[in-house]
Amino acid sequence: MRPFPVPTIDEVGKEAKPIFEQFQKAMGKMPNLYATIGYSANALSAYTQYTAQQARGSFHSREREAVYLIVSQLNGCRYCLASHTQSAIKNGWKEEETLLLRAGTFPEKKWEVIYQVIYSVIESKGEVSEALQDDFYSLGYKEAALIDLFALINVMSFTNYVFRLTKIPIDFPEAKEL
Repeated sequence: MRPFPVPTIDEVGKEAKPIFEQFQKAMGKMPNLYATIGYSANALSAYTQYTAQQARGSFHSREREAVYLIVSQLNGCRYCLASHTQSAIKNGWKEEETLLLRAGTFPEKKWEVIYQVIYSVIESKGEVSEALQDDFYSLGYKEAALIDLFALINVMSFTNYVFRLTKIPIDFPEAKEL
């Protein structure tokens, strides 16, 4: 495989530099995956704007982290499992719960259904059966939440695939294996 080096702030275009600085200020570092996305200032800018907008959607931060873990598990992304396990714990999940979410065995109907919807979307290229949609709506969600869930799956799949393409070093503590 052709090596994919992680760029520094000095190695990206001027349009990406302010985003690097924002991450540095907020997290104390520029995570390797986001830095690598920064090869394309356009992609990094679009990604950060898209994720910021989803923070206003149907799912609060704790729920978004659970969705990100499920998507990353199903897409086989070790980087995102590492980073989002840390984020999930900061958002109130216990490490043991993150493993249950990833395995699709969290003992709450809501997370069983959400896991099945995400699994269906990933495995069936967006298809979700009417019965599974009914299960989702029976949780109290409306159409907006289903579209927001698709957006979360999309944004996480993007970073999952970038990692799988680049195989850059993971700069977070590795997530436990299932």
